Amino acid sequence: MVEPRPFDDQALIRLRLAPGDARYAGNLVPGSKAMEIFADLETELALREGGDEGLCAAYESVEFLAPLRVGDYVEGIARVVRRGRRSRRIEARIFKVIGIDERGRLATTEPVLAATAVATIVVGAGGAAGGA
Repeated sequence: MVEPRPFDDQALIRLRLAPGDARYAGNLVPGSKAMEIFADLETELALREGGDEGLCAAYESVEFLAPLRVGDYVEGIARVVRRGRRSRRIEARIFKVIGIDERGRLATTEPVLAATAVATIVVGAGGAAGGA
């Protein structure tokens, strides 16, 4: 089976949340893990767009919409929505694709939007040309 590959202006990450990710009762994972996933997506896009890891200049918005727990399978996807000369505006989402409840039992098999972010990243001078 061939894995789907994101478009060139998209990044995709899939992972299972590990016991080491928990910080709260009920095996809840903090929002900082979502931010880590967003950062990995931003880094992949910066590498594709500018040839280096770039950096995140700012978050315009971040929303945490559903709790994440140890054992959940999540998928993060980000895409470039606007290009400047050296900056890129990206939109990112994290979906809980398989959810585990606080007792470790299957809780959801339909994707649930867990977090969203809009950010500006700065890419290397070799990045794609664009507007301001």
